[in-house]
Amino acid sequence: MTQIHPTAIIDPKAILGADVQIGPYCVVGADVVLGDRVILKSHVVVDGRTTIGEGTVIYPFASIGSPPQDLKYKGEPSELIIGRHNTIREHCTMNPGTVGGGMKTIVGDHGLFMMSTHVAHDCRVGNNVIMANNATLGGHVQVGDFVLIGGLAAIHQFVRIGSYAVIGGMSGVESDVIPYGRVKGDRASLAGLNLTGMERGGFSKDEIKIVQKAVNALFSDEGTFEERLSRLESEFREDPHVSAVLAFARQKERFGLCQPDIKRAA
Repeated sequence: MTQIHPTAIIDPKAILGADVQIGPYCVVGADVVLGDRVILKSHVVVDGRTTIGEGTVIYPFASIGSPPQDLKYKGEPSELIIGRHNTIREHCTMNPGTVGGGMKTIVGDHGLFMMSTHVAHDCRVGNNVIMANNATLGGHVQVGDFVLIGGLAAIHQFVRIGSYAVIGGMSGVESDVIPYGRVKGDRASLAGLNLTGMERGGFSKDEIKIVQKAVNALFSDEGTFEERLSRLESEFREDPHVSAVLAFARQKERFGLCQPDIKRAA
C-alpha cells in the first residue's frame, strides 16, 4: 500500500503508482510521475516534469527535476526521465533538459548515483551506470551502459563516454572516451582498457585480447587516424566489440577521442 508521511507535501496533480513510499518532509510537484514502488526516504524534493521509474529509491536531501543550471533556460516545459530500479543517494541533483538539447534529460535503469553526484541538463545516461561521490556530468553528456565514474570526476559538457568505460577518481574528462576505455589523470588520458569491468561483464580472455589489439592499433602512430580506422573496420568487421569502438570513433561530434599520454606511458 502507498504510504505518505503526514509531513510530506504532495501536489494533488502528481501521479503516484502503487505501493509508493514518501517519507517525512518530502515535496512532490504537480507534474511529477512516480512509478510503482518508488521510495522517497525523507527531505527529498522532486519537481518539474519528472518521471521516475518503478523501484527507484531516493535518499534524503536529493533535489530531482529542479530547473536546469543553464542561463539560456527560459522556463520551457522540458523533462527529466529516470528509469527503473535506480538508487539515488543523499544530495544528488538531476536537472531536466533544455531547448538546445532536445528538451529531455534521460537516465536509464539500475544505476547507482552516490552522494552529491550531479546529472546536468540534456544528459543521456545508460543502464547500470555508477557515479561515485561528487562525480559531475556537464550538460549534454552522453554516458553508455555499465560505465563507472570515480569520485570527484568531472565530465565536460557534450563529451561522450562509451559503454563499459571507467573514469578514474578526480579526473577531468575533456574528450570522448571510447567504449571499454580506462582514463585517469587531472586532465584525463587513456590508460588502457577497463579489464576488470569487461571481465565482470562476462567478456572472455580472447575477446578482451582482440579488443586490446584493435585499440592499440587505433592509437598507434602508423599512418593517419583515418587510415588506421578504415583498416581496422575492414580487419575486424565481424567482431561486435571492436566494431562498437570503431563506430564510436566514427561518430565524432564536438571533441576528439581521449588519447594515451605518451609521457606517462614512457
